[in-house]
Amino acid sequence: MTAYTAVSGSETVHFLILNSLILLCSFILDLIVGDPEWLPHPVRLIGKAINLLDRHLYRDTDENRTKFLKGLLLTLAITASTGLISTLLLYICFSINKYLGFALSIVMSTYCLAAHDLKKSALGVYEKIVSGDLPGARKAVGMIVGRDTGNLSEQGVIKAAIESVSESLSDGVIAPAFFIFLLGPIGGLVYKSVNTLDSMVGYKNDRYLYFGRASARLDDICNYIPSRLSALLVIISSPLVKCDFAHAVIIWKRDRLKHSSPNSAQTESAMAGALGIQLGGPASYFGKIVKKPYLGDIKHDIIAGDIKKACQVMYTASLLFVMLSLIISFVVYTCAFFI
Repeated sequence: MTAYTAVSGSETVHFLILNSLILLCSFILDLIVGDPEWLPHPVRLIGKAINLLDRHLYRDTDENRTKFLKGLLLTLAITASTGLISTLLLYICFSINKYLGFALSIVMSTYCLAAHDLKKSALGVYEKIVSGDLPGARKAVGMIVGRDTGNLSEQGVIKAAIESVSESLSDGVIAPAFFIFLLGPIGGLVYKSVNTLDSMVGYKNDRYLYFGRASARLDDICNYIPSRLSALLVIISSPLVKCDFAHAVIIWKRDRLKHSSPNSAQTESAMAGALGIQLGGPASYFGKIVKKPYLGDIKHDIIAGDIKKACQVMYTASLLFVMLSLIISFVVYTCAFFI
């Protein structure tokens, strides 16, 4: 039917090669321009759709089972509509011209990657810290984390920024790249819809404990492999940016399962070990203190420069995954050619 659907059906090898090339182009495009604020972003549209359905479906008076079923309906509606709309757009563009279809594939995949904006946001916190503007740093870090930041100390702000970089490396870069490589830009966007659902309704509070459970569980499933792959890439990247490889391995093996979520401590523990710092610990969410385990050992006090180091690790790990996808597709193609 179209160039993309043709390779996605019978020619699996060509499909992987196409996806790895799209991923490479998308990574480079994200590296250069990121996500311009003046352009409409699919994730923001997904977020608006989630808000709309949330307001119409949620009722505080519903029984817990009903809340869960309505939350499941929300999850299915958002992920299915994301997949259908992105498939339709690609089908139309490939029907018009295959190069137009490839261009849209790259743009859609670029929207799934957040390395540029993640680094920009984290370095914004760094710049506020080094200039002595702690209130500004609290405000800046509050834009990228879900916790309360109004009373954070300087080290607390730095820790929050590094934790954001660590977590977002997995769900903002490696996980979408993983699904783009396996399933194309449609897979990347559907993953982003799952991750956006989790970030908006996947909380364990009174409102979302049951209503957001389906979204949270689906996000756990989707991130199971990418989170562990991200941790391994952090470990491999650490000596390349003059961080502690051996300590990253030790802390990851010891602390990777400390969080209640099966995935959230994977990358953070590896990052804590690589930087020689301690992450985690109690944090305030919506005015309530949530006890979270500490990850890593205090080999040195956290300093603003650790934010820059974390960004270097993040970009190196991201680049390694892109290179890995190219190598895998080349190896699969070579094996298929000789077989």
